[in-house]
Amino acid sequence: QVQLVESGGGLVQPGGSLRLSCAASGRIFRINDMRWYRQAPENERELVASITSGGGANYANSVAGRFTISRDNARNTVYLQMNSLEPEDTAVYYCNADLEIRTMYGYTGTNHWGQGTQVTVSS
Repeated sequence: QVQLVESGGGLVQPGGSLRLSCAASGRIFRINDMRWYRQAPENERELVASITSGGGANYANSVAGRFTISRDNARNTVYLQMNSLEPEDTAVYYCNADLEIRTMYGYTGTNHWGQGTQVTVSS
């Protein structure tokens, strides 16, 4: 069984910072792309940032220059450093990853989501 567990969410004032973490565990052979999504109330889930296994990163226009995605492959963990937070960043943040997992018959590719962590930006 594979799990993605996020942590680091909370309440922060506008202009503040938070660092989200997402740790993958289970019968993982390899982790390929990892991503952070967010979903605000009554909005669709949107892609915030993504990172390849080699460290190549991409960002949504709304967060570029304020957020930084990184990963520690040895720890199977992806991070999202969020600076200069704005009330519009308030959402549930979800981790997503493309994994290759071990099975009885070898390896198979799969996509997994974490359970989400709430980020609230408010004074």
